Amino acid sequence: MSRSSVAVLTSGVLFLLLAASCGPGGDSPGEGGLLVVATTGMIADSVTRVAGPDVRVRALMGPGVDPHLYKASESDVRALTGADLILYNGLHLEGKMGEILERVGRTRPVVAVAEAIPEDVLLEPADAAGQYDPHIWFDVALWSRTLDPIVEALAGVAPDLEAGFRERAGAYRTELEELDAWVESRIAEIPEERRVLVTAHDAFGYFGRRYGMELVGLQGISTVAEAGLQDVDRVVETIAGRRIPAIFVESSVPRRSIEAVQAACRARDHEVRIGGELFSDAMGTEGTPEGTYPGMVRHNVNAIVEALR
Repeated sequence: MSRSSVAVLTSGVLFLLLAASCGPGGDSPGEGGLLVVATTGMIADSVTRVAGPDVRVRALMGPGVDPHLYKASESDVRALTGADLILYNGLHLEGKMGEILERVGRTRPVVAVAEAIPEDVLLEPADAAGQYDPHIWFDVALWSRTLDPIVEALAGVAPDLEAGFRERAGAYRTELEELDAWVESRIAEIPEERRVLVTAHDAFGYFGRRYGMELVGLQGISTVAEAGLQDVDRVVETIAGRRIPAIFVESSVPRRSIEAVQAACRARDHEVRIGGELFSDAMGTEGTPEGTYPGMVRHNVNAIVEALR
């Protein structure tokens, strides 16, 4: 069977699943308690902190998953069509899920949490004109602004639990304010001339703007297109010319591109080390500190500071 035939067949299967689940006789949304499905771990973690024990939360994308490339599986479609509420990032982060989210949104609430962020504070990278940078979670203060749409969405499907949602959101917002201040104090430990963060793709723009770091990404804000030789040469020129001591791999992006940069720097008589693995588009394993949003942020910042200061 050709690739095009497989694609058509897959689309047909997903369409039938959606039709069966959204129509009469489909899954009952509230079966087993309120179910909220989130696309990314970062959103799911916030929902878990706000929702409390009476709500089940499921994240579609686990550790190491790249949301730019993610395609919903049959089990994902079943989860989406059986959910009482679906929360996703938006700003084209889940680009390949657009059609499915649109279809499911005809029968149940589907909310993009990033829509709470005013456009005038969003970044519009030069290499993606007309498209905003979706990686808003790297600015902790900005990410905390997604708590309001989460609370409103939860209250819309469970109004009797709204008071609890608002109370827990308030407590979590205070925790994020403290985390934001901690990140600022840690980054201040890096000498200003060394505050240059080199990563596999340009995911840390909001981090750089908020905490005063220069960002150098091998790829643009999306990982859909792979980095080419010109991209490698551009990054190597910066690293070798400024004697940057460390560069970083990402958990959701293959290491080979950063390792190619490291080898090219060595060929130019500059030894740059890999300072560690950062969690960019996905959190760590469930049950570990990095499997939570605050833990992921702390891991990243500690790795950056220790490698660059």
